[in-house]
Amino acid sequence: MSKEQPEVEEEYSLKKAVFYSFAGFTDVTLFQFFTFLIFTFYYSVVQLNVIAITLAFIIWSIWNAINDPLLGAISDRTSTKWGRRKPFIIVGLIPLLVLNVLLWTPPRGNDIAAFFYLLVIIIIWELFYTMYSLNQTSLFPEMFRDLDQRAKANTSIQFFQVIALLIAFILPGIFISEFNNPQYFTEFSFTAIVISIICGISGFIFIKFGLKERIEFSRDPESAPSFITSLKYTFKNKSFRLYLVGNFGLWYSFGMLPTVFPLYGDYVLGVQDAFFQSLMLGTGFIAALVFVFPWRIIIKKLGAKKAYISSLIVFIATLTPFMFISNAIGGFITLLIWGFGLAGVLIVRDVTISAIIDEDELNTGIRREAGYYGINGFVVKLTNLFIYITIALVFIGTDWALFDPTTIETENIFGLRSLMFIFPTIFLVLGIISMIFFPINKEKYDKLTEEARKLHSEKKQKITTTL
Repeated sequence: MSKEQPEVEEEYSLKKAVFYSFAGFTDVTLFQFFTFLIFTFYYSVVQLNVIAITLAFIIWSIWNAINDPLLGAISDRTSTKWGRRKPFIIVGLIPLLVLNVLLWTPPRGNDIAAFFYLLVIIIIWELFYTMYSLNQTSLFPEMFRDLDQRAKANTSIQFFQVIALLIAFILPGIFISEFNNPQYFTEFSFTAIVISIICGISGFIFIKFGLKERIEFSRDPESAPSFITSLKYTFKNKSFRLYLVGNFGLWYSFGMLPTVFPLYGDYVLGVQDAFFQSLMLGTGFIAALVFVFPWRIIIKKLGAKKAYISSLIVFIATLTPFMFISNAIGGFITLLIWGFGLAGVLIVRDVTISAIIDEDELNTGIRREAGYYGINGFVVKLTNLFIYITIALVFIGTDWALFDPTTIETENIFGLRSLMFIFPTIFLVLGIISMIFFPINKEKYDKLTEEARKLHSEKKQKITTTL
């Protein structure tokens, strides 16, 4: 290992990590803007019944079950002179930026038309989002090849992603006066235009300077399995199955907070001003910027598995105050503490799945990042469906299926509190149990990356000798 270590260190550079980080910045800004306000917008501004919104996302999730894994398998089997991932990233980005604006321009005054508009637009949006997101995330384990590189690169990546979260959650509060008021309908689409411009610039920087594919994987598409075979290989992987449960709990909990917060901030904390709500959320993300650095040390010391479990436990602890606080000061303090838990769950995800992909490559001889990220992407977006189903059940149970700000009772307040703490905790506990049985500990992780590095060196040598 000592003989090959200098080569690995030379391959890592902060410049490479920074330019790659613009990919995640674009991805996270668009997805979290969607996650943050899509429910609030259609529920309290467009004023669709919560059941209609949930039905649209049920159909959307069925589409995801086909779209994400299929695009992943297609990407792994693609071979062009530009590479496997680059064509999909370029083709996906511009339509995605346009659709990001169209999400917020539904017809008004006709519930059926608004429902079908929501359904069609999120399905088309999803196609191009997956095309971009799946392929840019698939580059991470290829570009950064061991725990040390991935921990270093993830510090930069998560720094940029936290900036993206700040933009996704704070910028809307600058342009939108109130998140729950139909009077400010047009301000949502104006905000989307600004976000699309920002993401267009960052996406271009990534494509121009940060999009790199390794030559040693250029022939993998020739022997990549079919879609069905790829699914079989992927779901037979025990490490991946356990990871999916843990990741589901993580994303459900992370997604629930911003989805519910506009209503929670308004009716539990008594904060109606949209910018003030965004500033409160921003407190958590600014704290996460600082806490990313100690989590990098924790990952390198404990390894991906123990760090993942630790991050889920910490996340539960930092969500607990949401069950009890009742004013803006409590909100600021809680979100500041929550930033520590957020930093942990953000940084452990890609580091952990990268080892699973290394393990699969050693078993099959082929890098299938997109196949794994495709199914993982479906599971991540499936959490949105579970979030909306949970919200629908709570709102129906508290007579709030149709938005009415004049009928807030004690049970509505308890329902919002439970959505912020009780339900996320249930899924996080399931994630912890799953990750306890995750078989890739720190020692095995190091062994996998070392063996994968040797395999890559052999592949590269074979290809370069034939050129």
